[in-house]
Amino acid sequence: MTTLLSTDIDDFSRRDLKYNGKTKPVLTLGESGPAVIVIHEVYGFTPPVARFCRWLAASGLRVYAPILLGRPDASNRAKPSLGLVAGLCISREFHLFKTGASSPVVEWLRPLAAQAHEECGGKGVGVVGMCLTGGFALSMAVDPVVRVPILSQPSMPVSDHGQIDISPADLAKVQARIRDEGLVVRGYRFDGDRLCRPARFEALQAALGDGFVGKSLPDTGGNPRGMVPPHSVFTGDLIDAAGEPTRAAVDEVIAHLKLAL
Repeated sequence: MTTLLSTDIDDFSRRDLKYNGKTKPVLTLGESGPAVIVIHEVYGFTPPVARFCRWLAASGLRVYAPILLGRPDASNRAKPSLGLVAGLCISREFHLFKTGASSPVVEWLRPLAAQAHEECGGKGVGVVGMCLTGGFALSMAVDPVVRVPILSQPSMPVSDHGQIDISPADLAKVQARIRDEGLVVRGYRFDGDRLCRPARFEALQAALGDGFVGKSLPDTGGNPRGMVPPHSVFTGDLIDAAGEPTRAAVDEVIAHLKLAL
């Protein structure tokens, strides 16, 4: 029997951090360990995202979760709304439809990664982007401090599934890191995902070569009562037929993070 996820985040700490003239809330969790930046999905910070952060922190990682949309708590519902979509369409921080461009909000996230590494130490930081923010992890990988970029169901640009949301200049820097440092970019999606189709992973493979390792999970591993086919790999749709969270993909990511950081 599935236990409803709580909106309580008393175990998290909130900090308001300012970069490039803009202040945003950042929720942190974990006493010590290398830093991992978890960038929430289009709905904002939801109970399933909070659960994912707790799994990471319990493994010995320190989580930084910036709040880019919605309320700075876990009361956001994982459901689309007209106001949310309209706001994204006119936002200057996100590129929903533009191909060959990094979203401007990435310029705020990069100094967050630098500060997280300074505070936590280790070899570098991990970044997990999801859905709307999936490609942000790739754009952030221009900075050598980002050692483990993970793209979960990267869904932008929505106008062309065969393109990726990164500027040519940023892509060239990531390609150089793959060539010179052995950087590996990891991607996850469900087989039948309509928002992150096979063409997206094919585009990433074409751009990054052996530097991209993409994994498509069977739809049967997704939430039978959620989106059909499933979409959210590490959060809302990571549920088996019995209604319990399936941890295989999460545990794989945790192992990658701990090995590299």
